[in-house]
Amino acid sequence: MSPGPARGRTTGAEAAGRRGPVARRWQLVRAGSDAVPASTRRFMRRARQRRMRAALPWAVAAGILVLAGLVAWVVLGTGLFGVREVRVEGAELVTPVEVRDAAGVPDGIPLAKVDLADTARRIGRLAPVERATVTRDWPDALVVRVVERTPVAVVPRGEQFVVIDASGTVFRTLDQRPDDLPLVRVDRPGPDDPGTRAAVAVLDALTPELRSALLDVSVESLALVKLRLRGDRTVVWGDSSRGEDKARVATALLGERARTIDVSAPDVVTFR
Repeated sequence: MSPGPARGRTTGAEAAGRRGPVARRWQLVRAGSDAVPASTRRFMRRARQRRMRAALPWAVAAGILVLAGLVAWVVLGTGLFGVREVRVEGAELVTPVEVRDAAGVPDGIPLAKVDLADTARRIGRLAPVERATVTRDWPDALVVRVVERTPVAVVPRGEQFVVIDASGTVFRTLDQRPDDLPLVRVDRPGPDDPGTRAAVAVLDALTPELRSALLDVSVESLALVKLRLRGDRTVVWGDSSRGEDKARVATALLGERARTIDVSAPDVVTFR
């Protein structure tokens, strides 16, 4: 009989079986660039470039939105670009102080928040102002350009004289009559008064010869307007229609020795 294994002795396999499974040790090793094929590297590089190109517009848009929000906050929400000056141009009958008061723009309000049209309307309510425009002059100024009314005549009111423009609007009061403006006699001067509108229409039709000889225009009624000329002469104009025809005929008769020239019907003229 062959001798068996000695009692009390164990083999290496039996010992390993009793200790359990053998633990394996793993170690990560960075592969060199040569380990990845060139075609794979090119593919991965192109994939990264595509991702970057796809993300670039979104990144740019986000940056623009952030920048726009910052600019809007600075311009609209802070006093950095606030109104510090209101410059007035073209004002003679009104003072710059009156224009600024009428504009009503608070100091320091953001320039971008100023309602230009509304500001111009407020300034336009000043009687001597025919129209006004308001513009921004960055970073901190408003520029107001004023066009004032052009006087065409004066109307006596008591011991004073009110000045009217071509629309009949009263915009100024004087203590003395100016030499360069004709006198209009109406009861209620104003743009809504038919008599005032008739007188202005007659003045607009006069020739230079009639205007130089004119002393005043009297509106007795809408159908009876009279011109008083130097030399104690009177032109009966009638209503305000056919102004050019009446002015031409009256001018042609200025050389006649007549105290009264009636052109109310310019096709049939009478004088005496």
